[in-house]
Amino acid sequence: MGRTLDTRARVTRLLQRAGFDAGADAVDAAARAGFDATLDRVLGEAVDGGIDATPAPRLGPLPPRNAEAREKQKGRGQDRPAGSASGPARPASEAGGTADAAGESDGEGAADPVRKAYRQALRAQREELTVWWLDRMVAAEHPWQEKRTLLWHNHWATSIQKVKSGAAMLQQNETLRRLGGGDFRALARAMVVDPALMVWLDAGGSTAEAPNENLARELMELFVLGVGNYTESDVRQAAAVLTGWTVDRSANPWKPRFRSRRHDPAPRTVVGVKAGFTAQTLVDHLVSLPDSHAHVAARMWRALVSAEKGPDEAALGRVTSAYGKQRDSTAMFRALFTDAAFSDADNVLVKQPVEYVVGSLRALGVRPSKLPEKVRRQVVVRTLGGLGQVPFAPESVGGWPAGAAWLTTAAAQVRIGFAEGLVRQADLSEVEQASVGERPELLARKLGTGGWGDATRKALAASAQDPRKVTAIALTAPEHLVLS
Repeated sequence: MGRTLDTRARVTRLLQRAGFDAGADAVDAAARAGFDATLDRVLGEAVDGGIDATPAPRLGPLPPRNAEAREKQKGRGQDRPAGSASGPARPASEAGGTADAAGESDGEGAADPVRKAYRQALRAQREELTVWWLDRMVAAEHPWQEKRTLLWHNHWATSIQKVKSGAAMLQQNETLRRLGGGDFRALARAMVVDPALMVWLDAGGSTAEAPNENLARELMELFVLGVGNYTESDVRQAAAVLTGWTVDRSANPWKPRFRSRRHDPAPRTVVGVKAGFTAQTLVDHLVSLPDSHAHVAARMWRALVSAEKGPDEAALGRVTSAYGKQRDSTAMFRALFTDAAFSDADNVLVKQPVEYVVGSLRALGVRPSKLPEKVRRQVVVRTLGGLGQVPFAPESVGGWPAGAAWLTTAAAQVRIGFAEGLVRQADLSEVEQASVGERPELLARKLGTGGWGDATRKALAASAQDPRKVTAIALTAPEHLVLS
């Protein structure tokens, strides 16, 4: 265990990790209130004017994908038949073809006007959805709910690249937000029949005659149990339990439908228990297992405490005890934030791109929705694409990487471009009005870095006469790239 943070440093860390920034005024107020009171406020329910002012967009149904689909759309709108897709969900780069921003592959039929209209509509939905959520993160007065939703989005990683429905992705996002602070069982029950996740993992066409194992495998490996806590037989048996669920694409947003004739109700043995499981009782069984408690807690530990050092046995015991038989997610998060390791000065986290971009926007008071469309696309959307983390589009079912994976030379160049574009849009009057000598410290307070190292301080001092340049340097400084 390294040096323990003092109260101000602890509340700074809490505000950063339970949100996206830690401006000086917020830190001052939190330090006066103390860590425990600040934690109560962070995790508590509160009226949030910023969130209320950024309601979710209304995304209508997409146009038909091609002429054949246009005819089919007039009739039934069900999921693909069994066997139409196989193998686990993969990044677009591995799936064959070249994916564009809407997740469609170039190739035969690209000149079809019906297909072109579909691609344009899907691309517009994806951008509208992404900008809305980023805007909500920036606007939130109590950002924990949005940060928590982002954590669960990474846990139940699902991508619009394959789902190809903004409405289905928004529906999933709202499920994660609504259930993400309560009983994990309720969240898992909802997600196992979530239409976007079902399409992402090819579950909608799974039948008794041809069970698709993708959802069953990822449910146990990534979402609920963890590697080594189940067998291949468990995967096959669970896949049979999940047959019969389909996605009704005629609804907007899509709806899950259970078709009993496509399901085999025979008793199955899954992780040591034989029963006539349903999808819901399968989830109930899996989330009740001690391995599930440890797996969920460990994944959130890596996101909020340390990506490099997992919890020791005592810490894991405390967190899972708080999570308890009720699988209380908020109690688990509270235990993570109050564990001694959370206050260990050595447990620094690298900001993920969304955290970096949203935190920078919040610090400079820039709302993505208020930017001109072209600027918004260049400064915000393309930055996240260049950095490799676009909301609603994780690269794989395993979610995004963590830690130093984000600190590449290519990413540094993208951040420089972002910083230069952002300072042209931000109100820098406060920086301009400060004396040249005061500007580095002012920026440290605005960005919530807690201070600059010697190298950064020298670089800032050398550029301090130019408000834009010194602010852009601060935005790309190493101290701003970490959650202290």
